[in-house]
Amino acid sequence: MYFNSLKKEIILAHHKSCLKRIKTNEKARVRNLAAKSAVRTMLKKVLQAGKDEAATVSKDLLALVDRTARKGIMHKNKASRIKSRIQKRLAPAKA
Repeated sequence: MYFNSLKKEIILAHHKSCLKRIKTNEKARVRNLAAKSAVRTMLKKVLQAGKDEAATVSKDLLALVDRTARKGIMHKNKASRIKSRIQKRLAPAKA
């Protein structure tokens, strides 16, 4: 028996390995959720930033998106799509 403090529920596992897997999955879920949230927050910052500031913030965003895709938190095609859209949006500002 395991009490999940994040979801406020009791989990009944039949094996020790199941109990460990439940705990591990929950930790990973929270970690992945934080990473996805960080990407969305940074994306909003890039979209709201001015011309000068957007270039530096977008560089950080592209690195963050690459990192989340490399870790398997985000699919590589989704990461590529986000990067492409950001670069396309910033291209007129550079020219």
